[in-house]
Order: sequence, then C-alpha cells, then structure tokens
Amino acid sequence: MTRERRLPTPLDRRSLDALALRYVERFATTRARLAAYLERKVRERGWTGPAAAPAEIADRLADLGYVDDRLFAAARARSMARRGLGARRVAQAFRAAGIDDEDAAAVADDVSARAVESALELARRKRIGPYAGAAAGREQRERQLAQMIRGGHGFTLARRIVDMSPGDDVASLCVE
Repeated sequence: MTRERRLPTPLDRRSLDALALRYVERFATTRARLAAYLERKVRERGWTGPAAAPAEIADRLADLGYVDDRLFAAARARSMARRGLGARRVAQAFRAAGIDDEDAAAVADDVSARAVESALELARRKRIGPYAGAAAGREQRERQLAQMIRGGHGFTLARRIVDMSPGDDVASLCVE
C-alpha cells in the first residue's frame, strides 16, 4: 500500500504574510534573509493571485519594527567577538546575511574596539601565545598565526599574540 504524497497548497498574499510573521517570531533575521526565505517558499509551494512580492513584505515588516538589520548586525558582531572572531569574519557574516554597508558601518566602531579582546579570546580558546601550556616551535607558531588570521584578525595583532610566551601579561596588548 503506497501513500500518495499530498501536494502543499499554493500560497497567496495572506498565507505569505502569515509565513513571514511566523519566521520573524522564531528567528532574528535581516530583510534580505526574510525575503530569500519567502521567495524559497513561493518556489516550493507555488503561488495563486497577483504577483508575489517577498521584498515588499520584508520591507513592511522592517517598517513595523519586526526586522531591524542594524540591531541584528550589532548582536551578531557581539556574539562573534565573544567567540573570538575578528573584523574580517564579522564583515563576511554581514555580507552573507545581506546587511547593507550603512548598517555594517554603524557597528564597525564597536567591532574595532573589541579587536584585541576578541583576538585574546580566540587565543585563549585555542591555547595560543600567553595561554599555551608550553612555548611553541616555529612550525606550530605558523599554524597558530594561520588560525588567528582565519579567525578574521589582522596580521600584526595575530603575530604579536602568537609571539607572546606562555604566561605573559596580556595587559600590554589592551593598552594600545
């Protein structure tokens, strides 16, 4: 006995609005991500009625305050800094989330202010430099430097942290 798979009912304006509200209720998102989600749902389920306008729905929800790209960017930047990721990785995440340059620039000062703090957090998590158990050899320091750079940190700061000896005081990095 085979069961026939029931096809989902096509969407209309009202059901697309309901999907959008449900999505922003469950997830922190950006206009671009919400519009992409709605476009995907229209592709998957089909459409009835006047032409679908996922971007308009995303803009309307942003105007109502349900979606705020700048707040999303600030929260994402803080979260990534706590995980030890640097400005370059934060910028990549912003582009992937569809955050425009104006909103990204609004949180850029906060990201750069946390650069040393986030680099030290990555070093602590990966046991690099002052957080290492023992002094690293040349090859290991090169791998550690590559880890710091992949984490989105600048070469100069990464090099300074990697070159520190285990147990060194990190306060000298925070002063500058």
